[in-house]
Amino acid sequence: MARNYRRAAAVATVGALGLMLTGCGEQAPTGAQAAEQGNKVSPYADAKQLPEQLAADGMTIVVGDPAASTKVRVYEDPRCPVVEEFENLGGASVLREMTLDRETRTEYTFASFRDDRLGGDGSKRAVNALRAALEVGKFVEYHEVLFRNQIEVESSGGFTTSTLLKLADEVSGLRSDSFDQAVKTMKYENFVRASQEAYDSANGDEPLGPGTPTVVINDKQVEITGLLLEEDLFEELLTSAHRSPDWWKAYQLT
Repeated sequence: MARNYRRAAAVATVGALGLMLTGCGEQAPTGAQAAEQGNKVSPYADAKQLPEQLAADGMTIVVGDPAASTKVRVYEDPRCPVVEEFENLGGASVLREMTLDRETRTEYTFASFRDDRLGGDGSKRAVNALRAALEVGKFVEYHEVLFRNQIEVESSGGFTTSTLLKLADEVSGLRSDSFDQAVKTMKYENFVRASQEAYDSANGDEPLGPGTPTVVINDKQVEITGLLLEEDLFEELLTSAHRSPDWWKAYQLT
């Protein structure tokens, strides 16, 4: 239990240091969080393909062992710069490793509200393309490629059909006539719309969604956005939640 208390102290320190950041879609957007991504090697590079499937609700993409004891739901908008930071520099790398180790399963809900705020339809097109990649078992690899290139893509006009197809070339075995047509014709437009509706309703009676990125571990929402962007602290938190579920159920994040 001593380790859990140390982890709890680390989580509390985040708030004390003023890392209560806001994500995209919240009342005070942070703006661009551009940062050097370094040369991190993808944990998926040499791994066997993870199980990935569309959940029964038709709006959630589930990655990992369905029997994993720890469930992590992630809300993301492909054009959100804070999500980009979470995916490339923050806690997402820890989540990927624990999903590969079959300790967690990750459930993705994709929003596309940034299109309405910034103009264009890049988020919608990216979500549609991610759904098309799922159809051929290439979601995790393509998801990683999109966020690894998000800053450059946004600076040059956002996700377009041609950009999404070009980035798909980086995923072995993804490009095909059926995938290309799905991207070009917005084949999964209904999925895009349903996913946004699921995001909108995630806060219950609140009119807006929870903001992106938002992470929910075993049905408990992590409110401290700054924690999501600190890889070491997020590792402490997620490991504690996985190894000590009773402690996590009782622990108060705020």
